[in-house]
Order: sequence, then structure tokens, then C-alpha cells
Amino acid sequence: MTTVLVTGGAGFIGSHLADRLLAEGFRVISVDDLSTGRIANLAEARGHGKEFTFFNMDVRAAGVQQLFERHRPEIVFHLAAQSGVRPSLSDPTNDASINVMGTLNVLECAARAGTRKIVYAASGGTIYGDPKRLPAKEASAQGSFPMSPYGISKKVVLDYLGFFQRYRGLDYTALALGNVFGPRQDPLGEAGVVAIFAQRMLAGEAPTIYGDGNQTRDYIFIDDVVHAFVQAIERGSGKLVNIGTGLETSVNHLFRLLADIAGFEGEPHQGPLPQGELRRIALDISKAPGAIAWKPWTHLEDGLAETVAYLKGI
Repeated sequence: MTTVLVTGGAGFIGSHLADRLLAEGFRVISVDDLSTGRIANLAEARGHGKEFTFFNMDVRAAGVQQLFERHRPEIVFHLAAQSGVRPSLSDPTNDASINVMGTLNVLECAARAGTRKIVYAASGGTIYGDPKRLPAKEASAQGSFPMSPYGISKKVVLDYLGFFQRYRGLDYTALALGNVFGPRQDPLGEAGVVAIFAQRMLAGEAPTIYGDGNQTRDYIFIDDVVHAFVQAIERGSGKLVNIGTGLETSVNHLFRLLADIAGFEGEPHQGPLPQGELRRIALDISKAPGAIAWKPWTHLEDGLAETVAYLKGI
């Protein structure tokens, strides 16, 4: 049985990934400091008994090395991160500590323990800065200027991955994720606009749209994203691969779609556009079919309906 390790394993994406890996017969080691992850997200994974092990641990901790030495994971899915643009603007040192130094700790431990490959969760929404052309291609990461410390920290890791592949024999695939949404996304965080809007609408409260609402994002459903991580286990060596839909969806359009699904008839509140907020983004996904044999299949409306149904049930 192949052992894999998922950092950020109690989070929104990490917990779904753990469920999929366990269903496919992997032994899963999950690491999360529970700063944003939730034990409740691991209910399904814990049903797999000894095939699943959880460690409450920060990826910067010295104990990560002992964990690697003991369990010798063949594949590491590195999702643990400070994942908010706004927190990175107010505390860039903490952002870099987690996203750069924490990642370096994971890479060092993986290289020493003989891990074969890292599959890294990069940020397609921030590493390209303000792209000159949309949808953004992976090549535009070269010479891009991310607009937040979060984007900078996620981008610089790409260079470290290349270093570890060349000089330490640690293979990698980096997945530049669009705006991931779906069940288990935290409606109290700042990154999950779908969950935030949907929960407030279901409670009969008006969500807030910042700026004029014409800013766009590339929304990708959680099941499609998890499939990309699994596909990258044996594919995409040394590549950065966009994982999105290639479609721009404005915040205003997202609001209207969710209001229709949730039965919300009110109007949104308006707020000022935060500093560091990207105006438009969509990801060119033409590389993904050849690189990791992946393409998205979930339509936005279907994914939104599933997310609203989940929030109604909790």
C-alpha cells in the first residue's frame, strides 16, 4: 500500500483530497495545525481506520522531520498555507514564514526521507499578477509581479521546487488553482466568496460586494480540483499546470446565480475594493490535458447548487 502525506489535510481542499486518496487505496497521513482546518472535515477519512492517520502539527515544526522518517511517504501533496490575500498584506512576515519557510521545511524533510514527488498547490489567482492577456498561460508566471505578499510567496516556491528537482532528486508538479469552491469551504474565511455569499443568503442576510462587482475570477469546483491532484501523481513532472475553467465570472454574475439558487430576493451591500485585489483573472487550461490528462467537467451552476445544498444541510 502506497503511503502519501497531505499537508493542510483538515482544510477544505485537503480533506476532500484525503477522502479520494483513501477511496483509491492509498494510506494517507494528514498534517494540519487546525488554524483554519477543521476536525469535522475528517469524519469520512477517519472511517478508514488504520489507513488514515492525523497529526495536529505546523509545517514549520521540527517534528515534521520525525514524521517523515517514521512514515516515509512516497508522495506529498503540499496544500498547507496562509491562504488569504488580506492577511498577507497586513502581516507579510507571517505569510512568508508559513508559505516559504514552512514549505522549505516540508521539501527538506521529503528529500531526506526519499519522497519521490511533491504535488504543490500553487495559486492561479495570484502568481500571475495583473496579466496582460487573458486567459493567463503558465508561461506568464515568468516575469510576473504578484500584487500581494501571498502571491509572491506562492510564486517563489516554484523556483524552490525547481531547485529541489535539479539538485535533490525530488520530482514535482505544481497546480495553479483557480478559485476553488464547494462543500466544506469555510464561510467565515475571506477567500471563499461562494460559501460566504451562500451562507448569508440562506440566513436571509445580504452579502457584501466589494468594488463595482465587475472584477472576475475563474471558479473551479472541488471535485474537479481533487481529480487534478490525483492525476498529477504520475504525470506533469517539473511542470506548472493551470487548474481552472478558462472562463471569467464576475462577482455580480456570481451573486445573481447564487441568489437564484438560494431563493434570495434582496440586494447586496456595497463596500470599498480592498488593496491588492486583482481586477480580472481566468486561467488558460490548454496545457492540462497533455500534461496531466485533466480537464474540468463541472458546470458552474451545478457546483453552486451542490454547495448551497450542502450549506442547507449543516
